[in-house]
Amino acid sequence: METGRLSLILAVALGAATCIPYTYAQQTQQSQPAQQSTAQSDDSSQSTQEGQNPLTRQLSDKEKFKQQKELKNELHGTYKTWLNVDVKWIITDQERKAFLSLTNDEERDAFIEQFWQRRNPDPDSPENTYREEHYRRIAYANEHFAAGKPGWMTDRGMIYIKFGPADDIESHPSGGLYERPMDEGGGETSTYPFEVWHYRYLEGIGENIDIEFVDTCMCGDYHMTINRGEKDALAHVPGGGPTLYEQMGMAKQSDRFQGGLETLGSGPYASTQQAKEFDRLELFAKLEAPPTVKFKDLESFVSNHKLLTGPIFPFDVRTDFVKVTDDTILVPITLQIKNRDITFNTKDGVSKGVVNIFGRVSTITDRVVQTFEDTVEVEQPAELLSKTLNTDNLYWKALPLRPGRYRLDIAIKDVNNPDHVGVYARAVDVPRYDDDQLSASSLILADKMERVPSKQIGTGNFIIGNTYIRPRVSDSATAPATFHRDQNLNFWMQVYNLGIDEKSKQNDAKITYEIIDTTSNKTLLDTSEDSKKLGANLDQLTVEKSLPLASLQPGKYLVKVMVDDSISKQEIAQSAPFTVE
Repeated sequence: METGRLSLILAVALGAATCIPYTYAQQTQQSQPAQQSTAQSDDSSQSTQEGQNPLTRQLSDKEKFKQQKELKNELHGTYKTWLNVDVKWIITDQERKAFLSLTNDEERDAFIEQFWQRRNPDPDSPENTYREEHYRRIAYANEHFAAGKPGWMTDRGMIYIKFGPADDIESHPSGGLYERPMDEGGGETSTYPFEVWHYRYLEGIGENIDIEFVDTCMCGDYHMTINRGEKDALAHVPGGGPTLYEQMGMAKQSDRFQGGLETLGSGPYASTQQAKEFDRLELFAKLEAPPTVKFKDLESFVSNHKLLTGPIFPFDVRTDFVKVTDDTILVPITLQIKNRDITFNTKDGVSKGVVNIFGRVSTITDRVVQTFEDTVEVEQPAELLSKTLNTDNLYWKALPLRPGRYRLDIAIKDVNNPDHVGVYARAVDVPRYDDDQLSASSLILADKMERVPSKQIGTGNFIIGNTYIRPRVSDSATAPATFHRDQNLNFWMQVYNLGIDEKSKQNDAKITYEIIDTTSNKTLLDTSEDSKKLGANLDQLTVEKSLPLASLQPGKYLVKVMVDDSISKQEIAQSAPFTVE
């Protein structure tokens, strides 16, 4: 009787249990349309409602924007290899962060070009010996230091790629018997394979640098170590390889592991070695860090906005804008320094001045996007120095930037007078050249302008495209550029987005040039030409003109270039003041 009742209860319970999933499924299916409707009306509750498939739900506008941004920023192919392999050991944290923030390949290409150019020991040369040497070192590291992984990934590969071949290498490829020097405790022991690389000098690190690598796995993978006792293969063998003090009963083997960076044990120089532990930590950190900026002192003026304590080193700056692509604008930056402001040292009849330059471009949120640094040397025969004090020296750097607002900081230092420092800080608005808008580059006035050989196109100082153009820099942001009557007035400008006729496939614009006497407001030159003469089928034209100034009297003038496009029905004009002396 009891058994039958128990069986009946179990059957009812099991039947109820099997009905629950079916009933719940029906309720879930019926509630899904309502839930989906609610989810579409309230994006913030999508992720918390039950019965909704997260893989098929509609994304909010915020999520879509985030997804598109991540897709744009995602590195692929050669760019990922360049960042994570080619320059892994030499790129700075700021440069890495800036590169990862780029959103298209054109920007990445421009960044990579500037990355190598910044390190080029001879910026005027089309060859970049730094880049060539860097890739040679990678190839050498892969050939000589591979150990179950590519050689560039090993510690020896890292050091070789950063600093090149050591001046001397103490190599123990098989380990074995080792006579400890006294500063390591003295006595004999057996070691793992190890090497000590000696550099007489490493820039930014110091002189007489010893770097020790140990192969504790006996597999060829030497790792850099801060502990010179790590190579001791008998360190954990009782009574094995005693130090001098251990042999004399003045220390115990266990004392080696009582703390500290090194497990050398007690010895005649033990206290001296302990005092150098922080020096070894600092050295290790410097070796693992990317190569330092050359002019760290100048960088501090830019980064920390330090106050100048010595005499101000004056210089003038000019910025121009030239379209490269829709998203990339070339920004040539020209510095002008006068000889009279430079300190010259005279030796063997030659007077020499040296100026260090450091520049940085950052966004309004203080994110660094470009840096540059260089040294300018000026030499004059000592007997002619007094006659050339008013001579101007120009430094030119062209940076690719995206349209937007930036801050440009520049610091310069007179090397022969270290307290003689100058700083410059200005906002730079890089224009956007829209496809449907007739527009133009900066109108650049130059004292020298000429075509360059084909092999120099786009490379070297003062070269834009196929033209060498050296700008005239005014003494202040509001002052006009100055020319002499025996010079030519050279001016250069590019025109973008000219209309093209659908039938003839040609442009049709009138380009007018005027020279105006600003004192009398009288037009001294008024001439024009058809855009077809400069390139009938092009939507982009380059205007290059050279006019002698001998006929102009000393005074203030204005050059004006106007473009009237009859196809797009748009007009633009660019002007620049100048003075004739």
